[in-house]
Amino acid sequence: MTHPARRLSHRRPTIADIARRAGVSKGAVSYALNGRPGVSEETRRRILAIAAEVGWQPNSAARTLSGALCNVVGLALSRPARVLGIEPFFMALVSGLEAELHAHDYGLTLQIADGHASELAVYRRWWAERRVDGVLVCDLRVDDPRVPVLEELGLPAVVIGGPGHTGDLTSVWADDSAPLTETVEYLYALGHRRIAHVAGLSELLHTRVRTAAFHEVTSRLGLSDAITLSSDYTGEAGARITRRLLSSPNRPTAIVYDNDIMAVAGLSVAQELRVDVPGELSIVAWDDSPLCRLTHPALTALGRDIPAYGALAARRLLDVISGAAPAAHRDAPAELTIRGSTGAPDAKRATR
Repeated sequence: MTHPARRLSHRRPTIADIARRAGVSKGAVSYALNGRPGVSEETRRRILAIAAEVGWQPNSAARTLSGALCNVVGLALSRPARVLGIEPFFMALVSGLEAELHAHDYGLTLQIADGHASELAVYRRWWAERRVDGVLVCDLRVDDPRVPVLEELGLPAVVIGGPGHTGDLTSVWADDSAPLTETVEYLYALGHRRIAHVAGLSELLHTRVRTAAFHEVTSRLGLSDAITLSSDYTGEAGARITRRLLSSPNRPTAIVYDNDIMAVAGLSVAQELRVDVPGELSIVAWDDSPLCRLTHPALTALGRDIPAYGALAARRLLDVISGAAPAAHRDAPAELTIRGSTGAPDAKRATR
């Protein structure tokens, strides 16, 4: 005959097993394990000790039916996986999310979606199956269709982006307008009069904010040759656009890139075309990753603490899951770090 304790060790322990060991009802065990009132503290401690002893873990299906939390949050991204794999911004953001979530015993589910419709389908599936307690939303667009869908579902969410266009959802955001303006004013003070902006995806809100700031400041400074060209953040696009700009008869003396991958590619093209950096061309990158310090010359860059930004977003999502009212949280803006890729342009080229 098999001993009861040995028999229990060969299968997953249940609430009934704990109740039998503790000499209480299954209802009392459920109250104790879920932190609900209905049992004395002494009974609760005894039940928890027995649960730990037998290695009890909650059943995910039963938890779904009961509406209990699953201690997982989701992040769906409709960008090619190959781009995410090489973009330092998202790697730093995820590291910050993971660190904060881990500290609160939460996991992160990452899903790569094939376009916007696919991303919306992911949210609906997660909600229907109770796979996650909440979601993080990146790459905010103007009048983003994901916002009303998440509001309709009632799925706790935090939008990483703004300001505005987030409906009644909580958001964390940083001002991209002021740093871009500061950068152009810095280049102007160095003597640059032909400045180009290699922007990211045109449908993203932060791209529009940066582009609007670029054209406002260049217009105010009287820089009629200022130009913005959109890209997809890849090195290939950055190289192609840089080659086009530097091959033009009225080429810019300074270029501001919307991420570090494109800036590194642009520097490579300048060197290929024997355009001296910074003597003939100054380069500024957005997102000051270690890449910016590994080039020669090192890249002047706009950057902020991206892991801390991710941690802030995770904290706000945990607050929303706990019932906090929606709010907008403004993070510190990016700061300009001057390195060897910027300097005063050749006097003749700057005014020609």
